[in-house]
Amino acid sequence: MNNTKKVLVTGGAGYVGAVLVPKLLSKGYEVKVIDLYIYGEDVLDSVKDHPHLAQVKGDIRSRQLLETEIKGYDTVIHLACISNDPSYELDPDLGKSINYDAFVNLVDISKKSDVTRFIYASSSSVYGIKDDQEVTEDLPLEPLTDYSKYKALCEKVLMDAATDDFIATVIRPSTVCGYSPRLRLDLTVNILTNHAINKGEITVFGGEQKRPNLHIEDMTDLYLFLLEQPMQKIHKKIYNVGYENYKVSEIAQKVKDTLGGDIPIVTIPSDDNRSYHVSSQKIKAELGFQAKYGIEEAICDLKKAFNEGKIPEPMAGVRYSNIKMMQQINLQ
Repeated sequence: MNNTKKVLVTGGAGYVGAVLVPKLLSKGYEVKVIDLYIYGEDVLDSVKDHPHLAQVKGDIRSRQLLETEIKGYDTVIHLACISNDPSYELDPDLGKSINYDAFVNLVDISKKSDVTRFIYASSSSVYGIKDDQEVTEDLPLEPLTDYSKYKALCEKVLMDAATDDFIATVIRPSTVCGYSPRLRLDLTVNILTNHAINKGEITVFGGEQKRPNLHIEDMTDLYLFLLEQPMQKIHKKIYNVGYENYKVSEIAQKVKDTLGGDIPIVTIPSDDNRSYHVSSQKIKAELGFQAKYGIEEAICDLKKAFNEGKIPEPMAGVRYSNIKMMQQINLQ
């Protein structure tokens, strides 16, 4: 385990965190979650009584909170943020305070608290729109939005802070898909699957935009994998993680084919020109990490969860949409 035993996960009750935290516990790590739990305090119910889990309901913008809670932890996995462009754009000042200002504090306090390993979840959106067929980690960053701009700035903050005693790793995940106890139904594969199953029709806005995709099981397995790597091997490294680059229209067809039946696909024009496609060859070549799951598995996992009644009010539930939830709460 490379002496990594105590892991603090910011945003551990989020979409990815809700799958990651139980996996960390099952591997023997002591885990502390810091989260606002705005999507429900029941997200981690499956492990709430685990002796090695500490849950802290708190705001990462509080320097005092961070100074108190980080002490004694040797690894930080930073997931917490206002996630996706529309949610960020509701209140850019709020977004900056959480996604950037809090991050600067978090990195500073982590170093001062003797954290030895810091893993940051950036985003593949930092590249902007590229014509290159293989968007690799050495291409220039050209973020199109404030959300992606601050993701890129956070990468620089972390890399500038890295030392031989403070191991820094950045991953640039693609759009995650699949079932989680803190489910998001505002992500491409998940949206289209939800509509196909519960609306009987798949609506595609535009369709030509490319979206690299990553199954949530691969996303969370990657964090476990990184914790097992020799620290110097992943020090000051940046990795793309996204394995299936498809047009939205192609994803819609995959949903239709996977679910079966005559589900109509309706295409509506869109001025959303965000189109991302990435290469994940670097992490395969350097570390040997490869995805094991695909879009079809994500669709089937979601279908199973719908059938088992795990997703009440899928078309109207506010908790499944980041932007709808952000419109209802006040985080000032």
